[in-house]
Amino acid sequence: MPLSSGLPDASVIIYLHGFASSARSTKANYFAERLRRYGVTFSCPDFNEPDFSTLTITRMLNQVAGEVEAANEASVTLMGSSLGGALAVLAADRLRSKVESVVLLAPAVMFAKPGHHLLPPERIAEWRMRGALPFFHYAYNEERPLAYEFYEDSLKYDPMAATFDQPALVFQGSGDQSVDPRTVEQFASARRNVTLSLLDDDHQLIASLPRIWADVEAFLGLVD
Repeated sequence: MPLSSGLPDASVIIYLHGFASSARSTKANYFAERLRRYGVTFSCPDFNEPDFSTLTITRMLNQVAGEVEAANEASVTLMGSSLGGALAVLAADRLRSKVESVVLLAPAVMFAKPGHHLLPPERIAEWRMRGALPFFHYAYNEERPLAYEFYEDSLKYDPMAATFDQPALVFQGSGDQSVDPRTVEQFASARRNVTLSLLDDDHQLIASLPRIWADVEAFLGLVD
């Protein structure tokens, strides 16, 4: 029997996983298990489908839009990790009337901009020349090719410039080597609707999951 919840009866949490991850990631499973105890519908689209090699930001955003539409007027909260966090920001901007709130975990808000960690300029040039490059995929535990269109398409989007007014929680590790905490602090400080928690953790935030969950419970009105 589900626990009582302060959320509306028709509530959906849509979790957006990170780059080269999957719908079965550690954090997706962690939140799914706990949210279902409250009878909250949990959804996690797999951005690797139909094929990782043809992945683009545009395709992912279309998948998110489809998930939000499928919620059928339910109260929707987007939770996003790393690149999924950047997607959540972009989707909250584009689908603002259909998204009630946002939770971001180490959001890659600087994605595809100069100086981003993903690849140095010389590798970007090689990517363009070869048409595809291999990337280690954590869900498959092996390298998988990704077409250059992914990078080219990503330049159309700027999470740092996105505007959204839904209430948002952001959790960022101070020891993150993938997403610069200073960039996330800049992102949060420019938005009055965003509450940032800077945690003593790395990019994965695994050690901080109990603390994050306690804050998410309160944010979603699951506990008094």
